[in-house]
Amino acid sequence: MNDLEKSDDYPSTSTLSKQGLTAVACTAGGLFLIILQFIARFKILGLIVGGIACILGIISLLSKDSTDKKAGLVIGGAGILVLLSKTGLPLIKAAAGTLIAISGVGLLALGIWNAIKFFRGLRKRS
Repeated sequence: MNDLEKSDDYPSTSTLSKQGLTAVACTAGGLFLIILQFIARFKILGLIVGGIACILGIISLLSKDSTDKKAGLVIGGAGILVLLSKTGLPLIKAAAGTLIAISGVGLLALGIWNAIKFFRGLRKRS
């Protein structure tokens, strides 16, 4: 088989770049949410960071790029959850904190999985 021929085992450059970008973005997003959940435990700091996240989410939603809009939705949603976790209602406070934690761990796991697929694809190409 010629080196230039494509096979099912040989990942394309676009597939590898998509997996690499997804790995970095999801890992960064997961770490951001986990740090955000930790910061949300502090009353004033949690309100400030939650408000900033909401504002950043709104600004990103106004972008024309669909990727920026998706990121803005996640950031804005995280900000809203942080602000909701500051309410006095125990049920809403617990649900918001749990959703932030689950989302953070889920994004982190997705990022790690995509990083594994990316490095496997790189190894197949070499």
